[in-house]
Amino acid sequence: MFAWGSCKGEYHWHKHDNDDEFFFVLEGHFVIDLEDRSVDLQPQQGFVVPKGVKHRTRAPDRAVILMVETAAIVPTGDA
Repeated sequence: MFAWGSCKGEYHWHKHDNDDEFFFVLEGHFVIDLEDRSVDLQPQQGFVVPKGVKHRTRAPDRAVILMVETAAIVPTGDA
């Protein structure tokens, strides 16, 4: 499933036990924090968060992103 939107600020820490999650930046600056590092993305850059990896996303300023994920994914993460 493809979804796109604009965001600003940070999302909470979470993980998806059964699904990878792909983020692609269309506009702005987008950061994906992992437990051991941060991935800093600029326009036309993307990153896959592998299933089971705890992460949070944040955009210091407005960013427009494309997300590719399965229709079964729970956006807030798995408990």
